[in-house]
Amino acid sequence: MTMREHLPALATKISKVLSIKPEYLVTQPAELRILREMSDADVREFAKSHGWRVIRRLGGRQIEFYNDASWRPL
Repeated sequence: MTMREHLPALATKISKVLSIKPEYLVTQPAELRILREMSDADVREFAKSHGWRVIRRLGGRQIEFYNDASWRPL
């Protein structure tokens, strides 16, 4: 099983957290492995396709997702 097969489950988790919190900080090694397998452009597209923004911190050891206010209707 490739890491990308776990992407839908990670998207669901991020969506649930972002529905109640302003950001989701990915620090779990298993979740980071999924995202590290992807290029930066793929991670940005993954985030954009869900209405999120993404920021890599600490050299990629932490990845943060935020709701993109410009993408969602006010």
